[in-house]
Amino acid sequence: MSAPAAPTSLKIDFVSDVSCPWCIIGLKALEQAADRLKGEVALDLHFQPFELNPQMAPEGQDIGEHLHEKYGATPEQSQKNREAIAARGAALGFTFNLDKRSRIYNTFDAHRLLHWAEDKGLQTQLKHALFKAYFTDGQSPGDHEVLVRVAGEVGLDAAEAREVLASGRYADEVREREQLYLRSGIHSVPAIIVNDRHLIQGGQPVEVFEQALRQIAGQS
Repeated sequence: MSAPAAPTSLKIDFVSDVSCPWCIIGLKALEQAADRLKGEVALDLHFQPFELNPQMAPEGQDIGEHLHEKYGATPEQSQKNREAIAARGAALGFTFNLDKRSRIYNTFDAHRLLHWAEDKGLQTQLKHALFKAYFTDGQSPGDHEVLVRVAGEVGLDAAEAREVLASGRYADEVREREQLYLRSGIHSVPAIIVNDRHLIQGGQPVEVFEQALRQIAGQS
């Protein structure tokens, strides 16, 4: 009897921001789609930086004020959006405590830390933990103390994480990657790029990711 075929490895560049609720929805759905295809498909997952608000001041901005300025959203529209996001998250096993999330923050340092974590093999764990810190626990992804603590919780060296943040390491690399995706036409996230060729945009349902991954794997 011949051995079963090895799963097809798909390179995934997951372009996203840790302050984007649809990004954690898209990530959870993608991972659940991959679980359904276990044995057929394996994901080689890389998180790429995108800042929704690159000019945001370190202290952040009130979220209601920000959404009104940026999108013209009324408080009623914002509330409906929050409820829809919370429902999608709950269906995927992620808890949005959006009442705790009162401000929007600058996320550039979080992206620098994620770049470092990729070299350590713990990027996915840190990404999930940063989403939880912001959306579930209401903590600032721009606060170095929060970033250092979260890094330590996922098994990264907290002292080295603090040194990375204090030194400004990986700033050039993160900016280069951000510009690469902007030049490629990525202006909203999540943007999921498979094998450098196929783009899946947005926080799609699990079934959409499952179908797309199966189709792309078949072509491979």
